[in-house]
Amino acid sequence: MQINKSDRNDAAGIARIMQCGWYKEVRVKDLDSHAIKALLVSRALLVKIKRDLENQIRGLLKNLGLVIGRAKMNVFAVRAAELVEARPELAAAVEPLLKAREAVERQIADLDRKVMQMARNDTQVRRFMTAPGVGPITALCFLATIDDPTRFKRSRSVGAYVGLTTRRYASGEIDWTGRISKCGDAMLRSYLYEAANVLLTRVTRWSTLKAWGIRLAKRSGLRKAKVAVARKLAVILHRMWIEGAEFKWSSKEVTA
Repeated sequence: MQINKSDRNDAAGIARIMQCGWYKEVRVKDLDSHAIKALLVSRALLVKIKRDLENQIRGLLKNLGLVIGRAKMNVFAVRAAELVEARPELAAAVEPLLKAREAVERQIADLDRKVMQMARNDTQVRRFMTAPGVGPITALCFLATIDDPTRFKRSRSVGAYVGLTTRRYASGEIDWTGRISKCGDAMLRSYLYEAANVLLTRVTRWSTLKAWGIRLAKRSGLRKAKVAVARKLAVILHRMWIEGAEFKWSSKEVTA
């Protein structure tokens, strides 16, 4: 922020900041957390590459009026091979992509086995997985991102740390609340959002958290409810970590 920027002036400015204490400490994560995060980043990249390959194959086939449709697991490769079977000129372009997709899929499966093994060997991750919608990937990502739960004085601060709280601008007579800040770790934020989606749309067991999310969805829409439930999940997971407890399910009779 100095008018004349140079290495000498920058060094003097940093020295003044250190002298006056105008800085915040940055948490340095341990090597285990970095290793877990590296594994999850590699898996996420491979999943993206697989999705891009599938979209490319769909686009090539759709140009000729061939539609794969909804396909899960190995159905995608079988369906694509059937569509190009009678078109050798199209098969020459699609088959290399299918082989690349198959190789990437094998690597993803190998990483998934490693993720499951790490989840089984960690007691805290197993506790996280007792929360509805939270699987091994989300639990490991939360563990590696937060690293040390004691660095947050309040559990609700985790929601802001992940970027799931709304922006706010207040000046004079102006006071408005915007969208979520999207600060912090984008991977953890996306996994918490997916966990909230599973909780609201797939989990059948009743809980106070799901009931709150359903009420919010009826009032403000499903998308906003997923974001709010994701923030709640982050707070709950941190509190479970501090207390060393599993997710506390509740019954309708108790809450009535």
